Amino acid sequence: MLQHGKRPTITSQHGMVAAAHPLAAAAGARILSNGGNAFDAAAATAAALNVVEPYMSGLAGRGMATVYVAKERRVRSLDFVTQIPKAFPVDKLSNREQLIRGPIPVGAPGNLGGWCEMVSTYGTKKLPELFAPAIKLARDGFALIEFNVEEIGGSVNAELKGRPELYPEWSRVYLEGIAGGKPKLGAVLRQPDLAKTLEALANEGPGLMYGGALGKKLVDRLKELGGVLTMDDLAEAKAVWVDPISVDYRGRTVHVPPPPCEAFQYLLTLRILEGFDLKSMPRDGVEHVDTVLRAIRIAAGVRILAGIPSPQKLAELLSEGHVESLRARVRDRKPVTGPTEQWTPDIAEGHTTSFSIGDSEGNMVCVTQSLGSVFGSGVVVPGTGLCLNNFLYWADVNPKSPNRVKAGGRMPICVAPSIVTQGDKAVMALGTPGSYGILQTQPQAFVQYIDYGLPLQQAIEAPRARLTDGRAVTLETRVEAEVHAELRKRGHDLTSGPDWTMKVGGMQGVAVDPATGTYTGGCDPRRDGYVVPA
Repeated sequence: MLQHGKRPTITSQHGMVAAAHPLAAAAGARILSNGGNAFDAAAATAAALNVVEPYMSGLAGRGMATVYVAKERRVRSLDFVTQIPKAFPVDKLSNREQLIRGPIPVGAPGNLGGWCEMVSTYGTKKLPELFAPAIKLARDGFALIEFNVEEIGGSVNAELKGRPELYPEWSRVYLEGIAGGKPKLGAVLRQPDLAKTLEALANEGPGLMYGGALGKKLVDRLKELGGVLTMDDLAEAKAVWVDPISVDYRGRTVHVPPPPCEAFQYLLTLRILEGFDLKSMPRDGVEHVDTVLRAIRIAAGVRILAGIPSPQKLAELLSEGHVESLRARVRDRKPVTGPTEQWTPDIAEGHTTSFSIGDSEGNMVCVTQSLGSVFGSGVVVPGTGLCLNNFLYWADVNPKSPNRVKAGGRMPICVAPSIVTQGDKAVMALGTPGSYGILQTQPQAFVQYIDYGLPLQQAIEAPRARLTDGRAVTLETRVEAEVHAELRKRGHDLTSGPDWTMKVGGMQGVAVDPATGTYTGGCDPRRDGYVVPA
Protein backbone atom coordinates (compact mmCIF):
# COMPACT_ATOMS: atom_id res chain seq x y z
CA MET A 1 0.00 0.00 0.00
CA LEU A 2 1.25 3.49 -0.85
CA GLN A 3 2.70 5.26 2.18
CA HIS A 4 2.39 9.03 1.97
CA GLY A 5 5.00 11.20 3.67
CA LYS A 6 7.86 8.81 2.88
CA ARG A 7 10.80 9.11 0.53
CA PRO A 8 10.10 7.22 -2.70
CA THR A 9 12.05 4.18 -3.84
CA ILE A 10 14.68 5.33 -6.35
CA THR A 11 15.53 2.86 -9.11
CA SER A 12 17.94 2.66 -12.04
CA GLN A 13 19.15 0.16 -14.62
CA HIS A 14 22.51 1.91 -14.97
CA GLY A 15 23.89 2.40 -11.49
CA MET A 16 23.26 4.19 -8.24
CA VAL A 17 25.07 6.38 -5.69
CA ALA A 18 23.86 6.80 -2.10
CA ALA A 19 25.87 9.34 -0.12
CA ALA A 20 25.59 11.66 2.87
CA HIS A 21 25.05 14.83 0.80
CA PRO A 22 23.07 15.25 -2.43
CA LEU A 23 25.85 17.13 -4.23
CA ALA A 24 28.34 14.35 -3.49
CA ALA A 25 25.90 11.68 -4.67
CA ALA A 26 25.34 13.72 -7.84
CA ALA A 27 29.10 13.95 -8.44
CA GLY A 28 29.44 10.18 -8.33
CA ALA A 29 26.36 9.60 -10.48
CA ARG A 30 27.72 12.02 -13.09
CA ILE A 31 30.87 9.92 -13.37
CA LEU A 32 28.76 6.77 -13.85
CA SER A 33 26.70 8.50 -16.53
CA ASN A 34 29.91 9.56 -18.31
CA GLY A 35 31.13 5.97 -18.61
CA GLY A 36 33.01 5.56 -15.34
CA ASN A 37 32.58 2.56 -13.09
CA ALA A 38 31.80 2.26 -9.38
CA PHE A 39 35.47 2.68 -8.40
CA ASP A 40 35.76 5.89 -10.39
CA ALA A 41 32.50 7.14 -8.90
CA ALA A 42 33.76 6.35 -5.39
CA ALA A 43 36.72 8.71 -5.80
CA ALA A 44 34.50 11.46 -7.20
CA THR A 45 31.94 11.04 -4.42
CA ALA A 46 34.61 11.01 -1.72
CA ALA A 47 36.36 14.10 -3.05
CA ALA A 48 33.05 15.96 -3.23
CA LEU A 49 32.20 14.92 0.33
CA ASN A 50 35.50 16.53 1.38
CA VAL A 51 34.01 19.82 0.20
CA VAL A 52 30.37 19.54 1.28
CA GLU A 53 30.78 17.79 4.65
CA PRO A 54 34.25 18.95 5.76
CA TYR A 55 33.41 18.31 9.42
CA MET A 56 33.39 14.54 8.99
CA SER A 57 34.92 13.69 5.66
CA GLY A 58 38.09 14.53 3.84
CA LEU A 59 41.27 13.30 2.22
CA ALA A 60 43.11 13.76 5.54
CA GLY A 61 40.90 11.21 7.29
CA ARG A 62 41.01 7.42 7.41
CA GLY A 63 38.69 4.58 6.55
CA MET A 64 37.96 1.25 4.93
CA ALA A 65 36.10 -0.07 1.91
CA THR A 66 34.56 -3.36 0.91
CA VAL A 67 34.04 -3.87 -2.82
CA TYR A 68 32.71 -6.42 -5.27
CA VAL A 69 34.79 -6.74 -8.44
CA ALA A 70 32.45 -8.05 -11.12
CA LYS A 71 35.12 -9.17 -13.60
CA GLU A 72 36.81 -11.22 -10.86
CA ARG A 73 33.56 -12.33 -9.21
CA ARG A 74 35.02 -11.70 -5.79
CA VAL A 75 34.77 -9.43 -2.79
CA ARG A 76 37.79 -7.52 -1.49
CA SER A 77 38.38 -5.10 1.35
CA LEU A 78 40.70 -2.09 1.28
CA ASP A 79 42.26 -0.90 4.53
CA PHE A 80 43.35 2.72 4.57
CA VAL A 81 43.55 3.11 8.34
CA THR A 82 47.22 3.97 8.58
CA GLN A 83 49.55 2.85 11.35
CA ILE A 84 49.86 4.77 14.61
CA PRO A 85 52.76 7.28 14.34
CA LYS A 86 56.05 5.82 15.54
CA ALA A 87 56.54 8.69 18.00
CA PHE A 88 52.99 8.56 19.41
CA PRO A 89 53.55 9.19 23.16
CA VAL A 90 51.30 6.42 24.47
CA ASP A 91 53.46 5.94 27.59
CA LYS A 92 52.78 9.55 28.58
CA LEU A 93 49.03 9.20 28.18
CA SER A 94 46.51 7.85 30.65
CA ASN A 95 43.27 9.51 29.59
CA ARG A 96 41.85 9.66 26.11
CA GLU A 97 40.49 13.16 26.81
CA GLN A 98 44.11 14.28 26.41
CA LEU A 99 43.65 13.47 22.73
CA ILE A 100 40.44 15.22 21.76
CA ARG A 101 41.96 18.17 19.83
CA GLY A 102 45.29 19.50 18.66
CA PRO A 103 48.31 17.91 16.97
CA ILE A 104 48.91 14.73 19.03
CA PRO A 105 45.81 12.73 17.93
CA VAL A 106 46.49 13.28 14.23
CA GLY A 107 47.17 10.06 12.35
CA ALA A 108 48.66 9.88 8.87
CA PRO A 109 45.96 10.61 6.27
CA GLY A 110 44.66 7.42 4.69
CA ASN A 111 41.58 8.41 2.71
CA LEU A 112 43.40 9.94 -0.24
CA GLY A 113 45.53 6.83 -0.59
CA GLY A 114 42.44 4.64 -0.41
CA TRP A 115 40.56 6.55 -3.11
CA CYS A 116 43.56 6.53 -5.41
CA GLU A 117 44.27 2.84 -4.84
CA MET A 118 40.71 1.92 -5.85
CA VAL A 119 41.02 3.98 -9.03
CA SER A 120 44.51 2.74 -9.97
CA THR A 121 43.52 -0.90 -9.44
CA TYR A 122 39.99 -1.01 -10.88
CA GLY A 123 39.04 2.41 -12.21
CA THR A 124 38.86 3.54 -15.82
CA LYS A 125 39.30 7.29 -15.52
CA LYS A 126 41.99 9.73 -14.38
CA LEU A 127 42.03 11.89 -11.27
CA PRO A 128 41.56 15.26 -13.07
CA GLU A 129 38.14 14.12 -14.31
CA LEU A 130 37.22 12.42 -11.04
CA PHE A 131 38.17 15.37 -8.83
CA ALA A 132 36.67 17.99 -11.19
CA PRO A 133 33.22 18.10 -9.50
CA ALA A 134 34.82 18.59 -6.08
CA ILE A 135 37.18 21.27 -7.38
CA LYS A 136 34.25 23.19 -8.87
CA LEU A 137 32.22 22.90 -5.64
CA ALA A 138 35.16 24.16 -3.60
CA ARG A 139 36.02 27.04 -5.92
CA ASP A 140 32.49 28.22 -6.81
CA GLY A 141 31.02 27.38 -3.43
CA PHE A 142 27.85 25.54 -2.46
CA ALA A 143 24.78 26.57 -0.54
CA LEU A 144 24.60 25.19 2.99
CA ILE A 145 21.79 22.77 3.81
CA GLU A 146 20.44 21.76 7.21
CA PHE A 147 23.16 19.44 8.49
CA ASN A 148 25.89 21.78 7.18
CA VAL A 149 24.43 24.60 9.27
CA GLU A 150 24.13 22.43 12.36
CA GLU A 151 27.69 21.13 12.21
CA ILE A 152 29.59 24.26 11.14
CA GLY A 153 27.64 26.50 13.49
CA GLY A 154 27.53 24.00 16.35
CA SER A 155 29.42 23.59 19.58
CA VAL A 156 32.77 23.08 17.85
CA ASN A 157 32.85 26.79 17.05
CA ALA A 158 32.68 27.74 20.73
CA GLU A 159 35.10 24.96 21.66
CA LEU A 160 37.79 25.96 19.17
CA LYS A 161 37.52 29.62 20.17
CA GLY A 162 39.28 28.54 23.34
CA ARG A 163 42.20 27.16 21.30
CA PRO A 164 44.05 30.20 19.91
CA GLU A 165 46.56 28.01 18.10
CA LEU A 166 43.71 26.34 16.12
CA TYR A 167 40.85 28.81 15.80
CA PRO A 168 42.23 31.49 13.44
CA GLU A 169 42.81 29.16 10.48
CA TRP A 170 39.69 27.08 11.17
CA SER A 171 37.48 30.16 11.31
CA ARG A 172 39.15 31.70 8.27
CA VAL A 173 38.32 28.63 6.19
CA TYR A 174 34.89 27.66 7.52
CA LEU A 175 33.38 30.93 8.79
CA GLU A 176 35.02 33.68 6.78
CA GLY A 177 34.58 31.43 3.74
CA ILE A 178 30.81 31.78 4.15
CA ALA A 179 29.14 34.80 2.62
CA GLY A 180 28.12 36.92 5.61
CA GLY A 181 30.31 34.91 7.99
CA LYS A 182 27.42 33.05 9.63
CA PRO A 183 26.26 29.50 8.86
CA LYS A 184 22.62 29.64 7.78
CA LEU A 185 20.45 27.82 5.29
CA GLY A 186 21.37 28.90 1.77
CA ALA A 187 24.58 30.72 2.71
CA VAL A 188 27.38 29.90 0.26
CA LEU A 189 30.63 28.38 1.52
CA ARG A 190 33.66 28.77 -0.73
CA GLN A 191 36.95 26.94 -0.08
CA PRO A 192 39.49 28.26 -2.62
CA ASP A 193 42.50 26.78 -0.78
CA LEU A 194 40.92 23.32 -0.87
CA ALA A 195 40.14 23.77 -4.58
CA LYS A 196 43.84 24.43 -5.25
CA THR A 197 44.87 21.43 -3.16
CA LEU A 198 42.48 19.08 -4.98
CA GLU A 199 43.60 20.46 -8.33
CA ALA A 200 47.26 19.88 -7.48
CA LEU A 201 46.53 16.33 -6.30
CA ALA A 202 44.55 15.62 -9.46
CA ASN A 203 47.48 16.72 -11.61
CA GLU A 204 50.39 15.33 -9.57
CA GLY A 205 48.84 12.31 -7.86
CA PRO A 206 48.88 11.09 -4.25
CA GLY A 207 52.68 11.34 -4.03
CA LEU A 208 52.14 15.04 -3.39
CA MET A 209 50.79 14.02 0.02
CA TYR A 210 52.79 10.87 0.74
CA GLY A 211 56.32 12.23 0.63
CA GLY A 212 55.79 15.39 -1.39
CA ALA A 213 55.29 19.10 -0.81
CA LEU A 214 51.74 18.81 0.54
CA GLY A 215 52.84 16.22 3.07
CA LYS A 216 55.69 18.47 4.18
CA LYS A 217 53.26 21.36 4.77
CA LEU A 218 51.14 19.08 6.90
CA VAL A 219 54.05 17.72 8.94
CA ASP A 220 55.60 21.17 9.40
CA ARG A 221 52.34 22.57 10.74
CA LEU A 222 51.93 19.69 13.19
CA LYS A 223 55.54 20.04 14.34
CA GLU A 224 54.98 23.74 14.91
CA LEU A 225 52.04 22.84 17.17
CA GLY A 226 53.94 20.10 19.03
CA GLY A 227 52.79 17.09 17.01
CA VAL A 228 54.61 13.82 16.39
CA LEU A 229 53.70 12.84 12.80
CA THR A 230 56.71 12.58 10.49
CA MET A 231 57.40 12.33 6.77
CA ASP A 232 58.35 8.69 7.37
CA ASP A 233 54.88 8.06 8.80
CA LEU A 234 53.39 9.55 5.65
CA ALA A 235 55.66 7.54 3.36
CA GLU A 236 54.55 4.32 5.05
CA ALA A 237 50.84 5.19 4.89
CA LYS A 238 49.74 2.64 2.31
CA ALA A 239 46.24 1.47 1.43
CA VAL A 240 46.30 -2.33 1.62
CA TRP A 241 43.99 -4.88 -0.03
CA VAL A 242 42.90 -7.60 2.40
CA ASP A 243 40.59 -10.59 2.28
CA PRO A 244 37.25 -9.84 3.92
CA ILE A 245 35.56 -12.05 6.49
CA SER A 246 31.99 -13.23 6.00
CA VAL A 247 29.02 -15.12 7.41
CA ASP A 248 25.87 -16.51 5.81
CA TYR A 249 22.48 -15.11 6.77
CA ARG A 250 19.18 -16.37 5.32
CA GLY A 251 20.74 -17.50 2.04
CA ARG A 252 23.00 -14.50 1.57
CA THR A 253 26.62 -13.86 2.51
CA VAL A 254 27.65 -10.68 4.32
CA HIS A 255 31.27 -9.54 3.83
CA VAL A 256 33.16 -6.96 5.96
CA PRO A 257 36.83 -6.08 6.55
CA PRO A 258 38.83 -8.36 8.87
CA PRO A 259 40.46 -7.42 12.20
CA PRO A 260 41.81 -5.02 13.31
CA CYS A 261 38.49 -3.75 11.93
CA GLU A 262 35.87 -4.50 14.57
CA ALA A 263 33.11 -5.33 12.08
CA PHE A 264 33.16 -8.94 13.23
CA GLN A 265 30.74 -7.79 15.95
CA TYR A 266 28.19 -7.13 13.15
CA LEU A 267 28.74 -10.63 11.76
CA LEU A 268 28.50 -12.21 15.19
CA THR A 269 25.19 -10.42 15.82
CA LEU A 270 23.82 -11.81 12.56
CA ARG A 271 25.03 -15.31 13.44
CA ILE A 272 23.18 -15.08 16.76
CA LEU A 273 20.01 -13.75 15.15
CA GLU A 274 19.91 -16.45 12.48
CA GLY A 275 18.90 -18.83 15.27
CA PHE A 276 15.63 -16.93 15.80
CA ASP A 277 12.52 -16.85 13.64
CA LEU A 278 12.33 -13.08 13.58
CA LYS A 279 9.78 -12.83 10.79
CA SER A 280 7.26 -14.65 13.02
CA MET A 281 7.60 -11.87 15.59
CA PRO A 282 5.57 -8.66 15.03
CA ARG A 283 7.86 -6.11 13.39
CA ASP A 284 9.04 -3.48 15.91
CA GLY A 285 7.22 -5.42 18.63
CA VAL A 286 8.62 -6.44 22.00
CA GLU A 287 9.97 -9.84 20.93
CA HIS A 288 11.64 -8.47 17.80
CA VAL A 289 13.30 -5.49 19.50
CA ASP A 290 14.26 -7.34 22.69
CA THR A 291 15.86 -10.21 20.75
CA VAL A 292 17.89 -7.87 18.55
CA LEU A 293 19.02 -5.65 21.43
CA ARG A 294 20.13 -8.63 23.51
CA ALA A 295 22.05 -10.11 20.57
CA ILE A 296 23.80 -6.78 19.93
CA ARG A 297 24.88 -6.31 23.55
CA ILE A 298 26.13 -9.89 23.84
CA ALA A 299 28.10 -9.60 20.58
CA ALA A 300 29.60 -6.28 21.72
CA GLY A 301 30.87 -7.89 24.92
CA VAL A 302 32.52 -10.68 22.95
CA ARG A 303 34.18 -8.17 20.62
CA ILE A 304 35.55 -6.06 23.47
CA LEU A 305 36.93 -9.11 25.28
CA ALA A 306 38.52 -10.45 22.10
CA GLY A 307 40.43 -7.27 21.21
CA ILE A 308 42.07 -7.95 17.84
CA PRO A 309 41.48 -11.69 17.42
CA SER A 310 43.73 -13.95 15.35
CA PRO A 311 42.11 -15.74 12.39
CA GLN A 312 41.94 -18.90 14.49
CA LYS A 313 40.30 -17.08 17.41
CA LEU A 314 37.87 -15.34 15.09
CA ALA A 315 36.83 -18.66 13.55
CA GLU A 316 36.16 -19.96 17.05
CA LEU A 317 34.07 -16.89 17.96
CA LEU A 318 31.92 -17.33 14.85
CA SER A 319 31.67 -21.13 15.15
CA GLU A 320 28.29 -22.81 15.60
CA GLY A 321 29.15 -24.14 19.03
CA HIS A 322 30.12 -20.75 20.41
CA VAL A 323 27.26 -18.94 18.69
CA GLU A 324 24.72 -21.41 20.04
CA SER A 325 25.91 -20.66 23.58
CA LEU A 326 25.31 -16.96 22.89
CA ARG A 327 21.83 -17.70 21.51
CA ALA A 328 21.05 -19.51 24.76
CA ARG A 329 21.97 -16.32 26.61
CA VAL A 330 19.53 -14.37 24.42
CA ARG A 331 16.78 -16.91 25.12
CA ASP A 332 17.19 -17.01 28.91
CA ARG A 333 15.46 -13.62 29.30
CA LYS A 334 17.80 -12.54 32.10
CA PRO A 335 18.90 -8.89 31.77
CA VAL A 336 22.17 -8.45 29.86
CA THR A 337 24.58 -5.96 31.40
CA GLY A 338 27.86 -5.06 29.73
CA PRO A 339 29.92 -2.61 27.70
CA THR A 340 29.25 -1.80 24.06
CA GLU A 341 32.07 0.66 23.31
CA GLN A 342 35.69 -0.26 24.05
CA TRP A 343 37.56 -1.32 27.17
CA THR A 344 37.78 2.32 28.20
CA PRO A 345 34.34 3.76 29.00
CA ASP A 346 32.51 6.92 27.96
CA ILE A 347 33.18 7.09 24.24
CA ALA A 348 31.92 10.20 22.48
CA GLU A 349 30.14 9.98 19.15
CA GLY A 350 32.40 10.17 16.14
CA HIS A 351 31.90 12.02 12.90
CA THR A 352 32.01 9.55 10.08
CA THR A 353 30.44 9.15 6.65
CA SER A 354 29.52 6.16 4.54
CA PHE A 355 28.54 5.87 0.89
CA SER A 356 27.49 3.00 -1.35
CA ILE A 357 27.71 2.70 -5.14
CA GLY A 358 26.73 0.16 -7.79
CA ASP A 359 27.34 0.31 -11.54
CA SER A 360 25.91 -1.27 -14.70
CA GLU A 361 28.70 -3.86 -14.80
CA GLY A 362 27.74 -5.27 -11.39
CA ASN A 363 30.61 -3.70 -9.43
CA MET A 364 29.74 -2.45 -5.95
CA VAL A 365 31.65 -0.25 -3.52
CA CYS A 366 30.92 0.56 0.11
CA VAL A 367 33.21 3.07 1.85
CA THR A 368 33.09 4.17 5.48
CA GLN A 369 35.56 6.91 6.41
CA SER A 370 36.01 9.52 9.09
CA LEU A 371 37.85 12.51 10.49
CA GLY A 372 37.15 11.17 13.97
CA SER A 373 35.36 13.93 15.89
CA VAL A 374 33.51 16.82 14.30
CA PHE A 375 36.23 18.69 12.37
CA GLY A 376 38.69 16.08 13.60
CA SER A 377 41.65 17.52 15.48
CA GLY A 378 40.64 21.10 14.70
CA VAL A 379 43.99 21.54 12.94
CA VAL A 380 43.58 23.15 9.51
CA VAL A 381 46.84 23.32 7.56
CA PRO A 382 47.31 26.97 6.44
CA GLY A 383 46.91 27.56 2.74
CA THR A 384 45.61 24.04 1.97
CA GLY A 385 42.01 23.95 3.19
CA LEU A 386 42.75 20.57 4.80
CA CYS A 387 41.26 19.72 8.18
CA LEU A 388 43.21 16.91 9.87
CA ASN A 389 41.79 13.90 11.67
CA ASN A 390 41.93 13.11 15.39
CA PHE A 391 41.72 9.36 14.87
CA LEU A 392 44.05 8.59 17.76
CA TYR A 393 41.36 9.84 20.14
CA TRP A 394 39.86 6.40 19.48
CA ALA A 395 43.11 4.66 20.45
CA ASP A 396 42.88 2.79 23.75
CA VAL A 397 45.56 4.47 25.89
CA ASN A 398 44.33 3.27 29.29
CA PRO A 399 47.39 1.76 31.04
CA LYS A 400 45.17 -0.90 32.62
CA SER A 401 43.58 -2.01 29.37
CA PRO A 402 44.62 -5.32 27.81
CA ASN A 403 43.97 -3.66 24.43
CA ARG A 404 46.28 -0.67 24.93
CA VAL A 405 47.75 0.47 21.60
CA LYS A 406 51.43 0.62 20.70
CA ALA A 407 53.31 3.33 18.83
CA GLY A 408 53.83 2.21 15.23
CA GLY A 409 51.16 -0.48 15.60
CA ARG A 410 47.65 -0.99 14.32
CA MET A 411 44.55 0.21 16.08
CA PRO A 412 41.06 -1.28 15.97
CA ILE A 413 38.44 0.71 14.08
CA CYS A 414 34.70 0.40 14.52
CA VAL A 415 33.50 0.62 10.90
CA ALA A 416 31.67 -2.01 8.89
CA PRO A 417 31.46 -1.23 5.16
CA SER A 418 29.66 -4.30 3.84
CA ILE A 419 28.94 -6.10 0.60
CA VAL A 420 26.20 -8.74 0.47
CA THR A 421 26.38 -11.49 -2.13
CA GLN A 422 23.90 -14.09 -3.31
CA GLY A 423 25.57 -16.86 -5.25
CA ASP A 424 28.44 -15.21 -7.09
CA LYS A 425 26.80 -11.79 -7.52
CA ALA A 426 26.75 -8.74 -5.29
CA VAL A 427 23.22 -7.77 -4.26
CA MET A 428 23.81 -5.01 -1.71
CA ALA A 429 26.29 -2.46 -0.42
CA LEU A 430 25.43 -1.11 3.02
CA GLY A 431 27.25 1.12 5.49
CA THR A 432 26.72 3.77 8.13
CA PRO A 433 28.54 6.25 10.36
CA GLY A 434 27.95 6.28 14.10
CA SER A 435 31.10 5.33 16.05
CA TYR A 436 30.48 2.10 17.98
CA GLY A 437 26.82 2.38 17.01
CA ILE A 438 27.84 1.35 13.49
CA LEU A 439 28.14 -2.24 14.67
CA GLN A 440 24.61 -2.00 16.10
CA THR A 441 22.83 0.00 13.40
CA GLN A 442 23.63 -2.25 10.46
CA PRO A 443 22.14 -5.46 11.90
CA GLN A 444 18.96 -3.59 12.87
CA ALA A 445 18.42 -2.27 9.33
CA PHE A 446 19.51 -5.55 7.74
CA VAL A 447 16.88 -7.46 9.73
CA GLN A 448 14.22 -5.00 8.53
CA TYR A 449 15.30 -5.60 4.93
CA ILE A 450 15.89 -9.37 4.97
CA ASP A 451 13.61 -10.77 7.68
CA TYR A 452 10.70 -8.36 7.29
CA GLY A 453 11.05 -7.71 3.57
CA LEU A 454 10.96 -3.91 3.68
CA PRO A 455 12.24 -2.02 0.63
CA LEU A 456 15.73 -0.69 1.26
CA GLN A 457 14.62 2.92 1.79
CA GLN A 458 11.99 1.88 4.32
CA ALA A 459 14.41 -0.50 6.06
CA ILE A 460 16.80 2.42 6.58
CA GLU A 461 13.98 4.68 7.78
CA ALA A 462 12.67 2.07 10.25
CA PRO A 463 13.11 2.99 13.93
CA ARG A 464 16.38 1.96 15.56
CA ALA A 465 18.10 1.89 18.93
CA ARG A 466 21.56 2.80 20.23
CA LEU A 467 23.00 0.79 23.10
CA THR A 468 25.68 2.16 25.41
CA ASP A 469 27.53 0.69 28.38
CA GLY A 470 25.69 -1.14 31.14
CA ARG A 471 22.06 -1.64 30.17
CA ALA A 472 21.50 1.79 28.59
CA VAL A 473 19.47 1.99 25.38
CA THR A 474 18.07 4.95 23.44
CA LEU A 475 15.12 3.87 21.27
CA GLU A 476 13.35 6.09 18.76
CA THR A 477 9.78 6.83 19.78
CA ARG A 478 8.28 5.71 16.50
CA VAL A 479 8.24 2.32 18.22
CA GLU A 480 4.98 2.04 20.20
CA ALA A 481 5.03 3.26 23.80
CA GLU A 482 3.84 -0.13 25.06
CA VAL A 483 6.98 -1.70 23.59
CA HIS A 484 9.17 0.83 25.41
CA ALA A 485 7.44 0.04 28.69
CA GLU A 486 7.78 -3.73 28.30
CA LEU A 487 11.44 -3.44 27.35
CA ARG A 488 12.08 -1.60 30.62
CA LYS A 489 10.37 -4.44 32.48
CA ARG A 490 12.74 -6.85 30.74
CA GLY A 491 15.79 -5.07 32.14
CA HIS A 492 16.72 -2.49 29.51
CA ASP A 493 17.60 0.93 30.95
CA LEU A 494 15.70 2.56 28.14
CA THR A 495 15.48 6.23 27.17
CA SER A 496 12.63 7.02 24.79
CA GLY A 497 13.12 9.31 21.86
CA PRO A 498 13.24 11.41 19.94
CA ASP A 499 11.32 10.17 16.87
CA TRP A 500 14.52 10.41 14.81
CA THR A 501 18.10 10.69 16.10
CA MET A 502 21.48 10.61 14.38
CA LYS A 503 22.75 8.66 17.40
CA VAL A 504 21.57 5.60 15.47
CA GLY A 505 23.65 6.46 12.42
CA GLY A 506 23.17 7.90 8.96
CA MET A 507 22.99 4.86 6.69
CA GLN A 508 23.39 4.72 2.92
CA GLY A 509 22.87 1.62 0.79
CA VAL A 510 22.28 0.31 -2.71
CA ALA A 511 20.72 -3.02 -3.64
CA VAL A 512 20.30 -4.77 -6.96
CA ASP A 513 17.85 -7.42 -8.13
CA PRO A 514 20.11 -10.16 -9.53
CA ALA A 515 17.39 -11.27 -11.95
CA THR A 516 16.67 -7.88 -13.56
CA GLY A 517 19.75 -5.82 -12.75
CA THR A 518 17.54 -3.06 -11.33
CA TYR A 519 19.18 -0.98 -8.63
CA THR A 520 17.38 0.56 -5.70
CA GLY A 521 18.93 3.03 -3.31
CA GLY A 522 18.34 4.00 0.29
CA CYS A 523 19.49 7.05 2.22
CA ASP A 524 19.03 8.10 5.80
CA PRO A 525 16.71 11.03 6.63
CA ARG A 526 18.47 11.29 10.00
CA ARG A 527 21.15 13.25 8.12
CA ASP A 528 21.38 14.87 4.68
CA GLY A 529 21.72 11.57 2.81
CA TYR A 530 20.55 11.36 -0.79
CA VAL A 531 20.32 8.80 -3.57
CA VAL A 532 21.11 9.74 -7.18
CA PRO A 533 20.66 7.25 -10.05
CA ALA A 534 23.00 7.14 -13.03
